[in-house]
Amino acid sequence: MEANINFDGGQGLTGFQINNGKLDPGRMRPYAKFDPTGRIPLGQFMTVYKGVGNPDDASSYHEIQVNNSLSVNDSVLRPTEWRQLDQAIIPEALSRLGGIEDLRTNGLVYNLGNAMGTTVLEWHDQKGQMEAIVSMDGTTRGSNNRPVYNTHYLPIPIIHVDYEINARALAASRNLGNPLDTTDAAMARRAIDLKLEEMLFSSTTDYSYGNGKIQSYINYDDKEDITLDAHWDASGKTGAQILADVQEMKASLVAVKHFGPYMLYIPTAYEAVLDNDYSTSKGTNTIRERILQLPSIKGIKTIDTLPANNVLLVQMTSDVVRLVQGMGIQNVQWGVEGNMITKFKVMTIQVPQIRSDPAGKTGIAHLA
Repeated sequence: MEANINFDGGQGLTGFQINNGKLDPGRMRPYAKFDPTGRIPLGQFMTVYKGVGNPDDASSYHEIQVNNSLSVNDSVLRPTEWRQLDQAIIPEALSRLGGIEDLRTNGLVYNLGNAMGTTVLEWHDQKGQMEAIVSMDGTTRGSNNRPVYNTHYLPIPIIHVDYEINARALAASRNLGNPLDTTDAAMARRAIDLKLEEMLFSSTTDYSYGNGKIQSYINYDDKEDITLDAHWDASGKTGAQILADVQEMKASLVAVKHFGPYMLYIPTAYEAVLDNDYSTSKGTNTIRERILQLPSIKGIKTIDTLPANNVLLVQMTSDVVRLVQGMGIQNVQWGVEGNMITKFKVMTIQVPQIRSDPAGKTGIAHLA
């Protein structure tokens, strides 16, 4: 499966409904409800956010009936089936997808208030700096200089994967008492995770919309570029030479006043290299362990979506990079074709955002 990126979610999302002035994907999760015997249908219902209270608290939600009819067709999922689909999209450790997770674990997340109603995020940076005055009485007038704020735009697309559940497969699951086959939902989750990681590390990522564009670490305009004189995996570079490359990357960031903490990202082929002994004459440390002894380097991760022979050193602070998040990854039902095939999407609204400081510099060093 491959995740898609667009601004309307593709065919079917015109069915979103308004809840408290906001487009609410939660209203695209209808479920069938029955009486205690499990045989008499009570209708189709949804659980929706009231608009106030903690979104993580069940008391902040209430149940509404989707329609006035008590009939329930076979394509409407039961609550237990929704739970099975949702459990299938819980992250699995089947792929090494570390870059986006680093943003989350370091608290580098900016949450949007109305993600479905936001196609472009407007943000500002400051050019020019104020100057402090030193005086004994505090009455000396300063220059009244004002910083200049530039306006920028970041596209906020929907990332989604479509799949379907055939009515016969659904009926067989219910009749035989077997769990619903959630393979497609799980694969959809992995495809979205991979797409997010590609948006952060791919050399081809440059997604434009509304006078803004999404850039990756690799193609960001203001990063510090350093020439890789020889590849780490095939040139026979020594541990000391690899360490020198990392020190050069760090020095380039310190020179532009970005002092860490840093994460070092390496491509797949370099992983085994860093596990070699740092010195052939004194095998007490690996190259990885020696690099981690450098101040302010908090970790090293192998990124499978990082192009070969590209190394990144990234400062883990929100003024350099953050994850703009509007909607977590979730299942929605978006259409039914003759009650025979029920259409679903696994979708999310989140995008990495890389930023520069007032001097037009950022905390990213790119060795290639």
